[in-house]
Amino acid sequence: MLLKGLKVVEFASYIAAPGAAGILADWGAEVIKVERPQGDPMRHVFADAKSELTGNPTFGMDNRGKRAVVLDIAKPQGRDALARLAAEADVFLTNVRPASLKKYRLDEQTLRAANPRLIYAVVTGYGLEGPDAHLPGFDVTAFWSRAGVARMHAPKGSDPFILRTGVGDHTTSLATTSAILAALYEREKTGEGRLVATSLLATGTYVVGSDLAVQLVFGKLASNRARTDPFDPLANFYKSRDERWFVLNPRGGGGDWPALAKACGRPELLEDERFKGGKARKANNRDLVSELEAAFGAFDFEEIARRLDEADLVWAPVQTPAEVAADPQVEAAGALIAVEDGHGGTYRSPNSPAQFPGVATMQRPAAPGLGEHTRVVLGEIGYSEAEIDSMMESGAAA
Repeated sequence: MLLKGLKVVEFASYIAAPGAAGILADWGAEVIKVERPQGDPMRHVFADAKSELTGNPTFGMDNRGKRAVVLDIAKPQGRDALARLAAEADVFLTNVRPASLKKYRLDEQTLRAANPRLIYAVVTGYGLEGPDAHLPGFDVTAFWSRAGVARMHAPKGSDPFILRTGVGDHTTSLATTSAILAALYEREKTGEGRLVATSLLATGTYVVGSDLAVQLVFGKLASNRARTDPFDPLANFYKSRDERWFVLNPRGGGGDWPALAKACGRPELLEDERFKGGKARKANNRDLVSELEAAFGAFDFEEIARRLDEADLVWAPVQTPAEVAADPQVEAAGALIAVEDGHGGTYRSPNSPAQFPGVATMQRPAAPGLGEHTRVVLGEIGYSEAEIDSMMESGAAA
């Protein structure tokens, strides 16, 4: 695997930071997940689910292939063990708030003094500086709401809606992975590690950066609009006769309009004065939406798909999660991977979003149990059995 030999110590919880470590693990890094005695809260997300639900695929996605250690950093033995792990690591990845890390002498300055080659990666809600840097943040607060993503996505006049689990977190995971790899590249030239920092807030502003760039320069931004009153009726959602939604996204400049009119069986719309030219179509957008709704509503989805593909138009079905799971193109794109279930079988899980042609795709081990590898990992960094037993008895390790 590409990152074989890279040692990562993850002292983090929830999704954004563990997700970044999970990507590194998928790419071959050795990741040691260090948890406090109560465990990562994501281990318990299905605790109140109905009894017929077994397993925890949400936790499993971000933590497969890692080794798990439990340490109580509030006790000197636990804190020192974590510091010793970091002293032998290439990367220390955390989303614990900086004030707490400094309190326990697990801050960047302390750990990098002992290991100058260490890449110290910290993920926060709001960044390391500023009046609100100390605040806790989840993706629905720091990424979705405060970064403006929620407001930009809700059509004008509609209420804000909640973000699906982990969307902002996993986007931040990608940013964090990129930052770590950039720092590792720099270390190859300088021999020195560094601090790298990502935040849910900054990731959110980047995700909507194309729109936010307009706001920053012009001081205003057009609102998102309802499907029945779109800015461009050709870039819109429509429904087939058999009740399946799809989206059109024509190329710019109106060049796809003739092909689209023919594909929907309404070539006469090209001669309609209301729809001649982009300005006319925007001025009469509601009328054109109605015409296209009626046109596409006369065909079943498979016929629409055939017509749009034959015209080489840009479009896609609006799929349910069940349809995504059954989509052969999703499988062919390498978007899913087999993960051991811990009982001799496997289950499918979303893959890390990059492919490396020529590198064999490996079945991934299951996410570890809480503290599953504590004894083995502590033994590898020089602790004797007696010392480990003492830590276990004191509660500093489990």
